[in-house]
This record gives sequence, C-alpha cells and structure tokens, in this order.
Amino acid sequence: MRVALIHDHLAQDGGAEKVLKVLADMFPEAVIYTLLYEKRNVNKYFRGRKIETSIIQRLPGGVKHYQWYLYFMPMAVEFFDLRNFDLVISDTSSFAKGVITQPQIPHICYCHTPTRYLWSDTHQYINELKYNKWLKKIISLILNRIRIWDRLAADRVDYFIANSQTVSQRIKKYYQREAEVIYPPVETTKFKITPRNQNSEKYFLVGCRLAPYKRVDIVIEAFRDLLPEYKLRIFGDGVDLKRLKKIAGEAQNISFLGRVSEAEKIELYSQAEAFINPQEEDFGITAVESMASGRPVIAYKKGGATETVVEGKTGVFFSEQNKEGVYKAIKSFYQQDFNPTEIKAWAENFSLSKFEQKIKEVILKVKNNYEA
Repeated sequence: MRVALIHDHLAQDGGAEKVLKVLADMFPEAVIYTLLYEKRNVNKYFRGRKIETSIIQRLPGGVKHYQWYLYFMPMAVEFFDLRNFDLVISDTSSFAKGVITQPQIPHICYCHTPTRYLWSDTHQYINELKYNKWLKKIISLILNRIRIWDRLAADRVDYFIANSQTVSQRIKKYYQREAEVIYPPVETTKFKITPRNQNSEKYFLVGCRLAPYKRVDIVIEAFRDLLPEYKLRIFGDGVDLKRLKKIAGEAQNISFLGRVSEAEKIELYSQAEAFINPQEEDFGITAVESMASGRPVIAYKKGGATETVVEGKTGVFFSEQNKEGVYKAIKSFYQQDFNPTEIKAWAENFSLSKFEQKIKEVILKVKNNYEA
C-alpha cells in the first residue's frame, strides 16, 4: 500500500512531530510531505526518509521566518501531487488537511486541533501581536480569508481522528464533522517507577515549550510568593523564557534547567513530588509521561488534562488559573495518598501500542468503506 504522510511543517519538536514519527515508523516506505522543514529536526527523527517540501522551503526566509508566508500556505499545500498513492494520512493542526486527493484515494486526518489562531484563539492571537492597530487589522483580514479556506479544506477529509474529546468537540463546532478519538502515543515503556532518593531535595516539576499560553508564570508566582518553602524546577526553552526569569526574580527556590536530554527528563519525572500542568492543552503528553513514571499530576481543570488525569487517583486539579489556584492544589496534594503503581498502570491507556492498534483499525475500516 502506497502511503503519503502530510505534515504542516517540521520546524519544531513538539507533540505533532511525535505523532508523525510513529506514523512514519508504521509506514517505513511512506513519503512525507510538509510545507517546510528545519534540517536538524529532520535528521533527528526522519533521517533517510523521502521528504517532499513546498515552494515555501525555497523562498527567502522560508524556513527561519515561515510565518511571513502564512497567506500562501493554503495554495502551497494544494500543490502536492498525491495521485500515485493508495492512502493519505494528514497529521495537522493547520494546513495539511487541505491537500487535494483523487476520488478513489481515502484521506484520514489526525487532527490535533482546528487551527487555533483561526478559530478558538483568534482574538487572543491578534491582541498579543506586537504590531500597531492598523497592521493588526490587515492581519485580521488575512486570517478571515484563510479561515474561509480552512473550513472548505475540512470538507476534503474523508475521516477525522481527534487527539482528545476536547478537540473532537471543536471539530464538531467549527467543521461540523464527527471525529473518532485516538489519544496521541506516549512511549510509556521509557518511563519507570524508580526509588526516590530521600536525601535529595524535594521539588515540583514543570516542563514544556515556554510560551505565554502555557501559563508557567502562575506557577512561578505561586512558588515565589506563597510557597517559598517548596522547590520548583522548570525544564524547557522558548520565547517566554526571559519574561519568566524576570518574574522569578531572585527567588532561591525556583530553578530553570533549560533544554534537557531524554535521560535527564526521565530522572526529573521520577524524583519529583508531582508534575504541574498549569495550561489548557488539547491533550498534554508531558502529564502522561509523569504518570508513566508513577508520579502524580497537579493540573488546571480544562482541556486534555480532564481526560488524562483522574482526580484523587493520579493527581489533583485546580479550577482558578492563577497563583492562588496553584497554591490550593499543592496544599490539597499533600492531604492525599497516591500509589505510583496505580498511576503508572493508568498511564498505559495512552501507550504507543494502543495508538498503533487503533490507527490500524481506522485504516482498515476506511479502506473497506471505500472498496464496498
């Protein structure tokens, strides 16, 4: 079976790229189509794979500043010629679902979310842009045009898969389509329950790509102002790092670890008191990785965390997305008793093997419908 895998862009290392890696491993002969790629990311996960890029890859600044070409991305993805394939699978949160396929070729879309800056977060996105109001109005007009295309592009998909119930509801609202939920694959076997070193300092852990919407700021504020007796470690890098360090100030109980290796991350999870997830995520792989290490999660009670974390069994929630909410949740955390073995057992519901099995079942179902 000749398979084409369509991905938005390979410019960063995130959850969508982890899904693409698993799909690529499932179909080792598949061709990967993407708007553009950063070579170091490709070499990390997709060395030796056939990768086809759009014209944006060859434009000035097309890789480093691909946002400049936002208006042309719908057209660029439509240029991919997929006539010689038997199955098309798009892995997307924006443009990849808009590829044009032949009537006899099924197109399955694994959707991480309807494009945030076009739908659910469009007003926040515009407001946070560091441009004057006139330029923002021009950008709003551009987004309006792309939004129309995005809605039409969704109709080209034969079968939608959502990465969570939260995303499935968004697909229903914005695209008027049903979507089967298959949770993203987490390499749970990499993470182990290890004896905790009682002589080491106790700490809480946060880890993600540091961006404003991740709301790491409220965790820092909680530990700086309300929980100075507790340690907080933060791993990851991103555009918000400078601001977050400024918020932390001279607080001695907060440390920034930067990018960490897989081995370091595994160790950090296993020795933490708990992992803190302060943001609303579509799914939230890091929370599951913590649970796969037998460590509980303290999470904001919205989005994917409500599907992955079980109150009182694998973690605790907070409903107020501010430092007071984090403070109350940590105090509540210490009033409960968590079983690492039970936590890890629950995390296996999101394993790599379960993902692969369910993807294969969907492909078989879609192919049978086409051939019927």
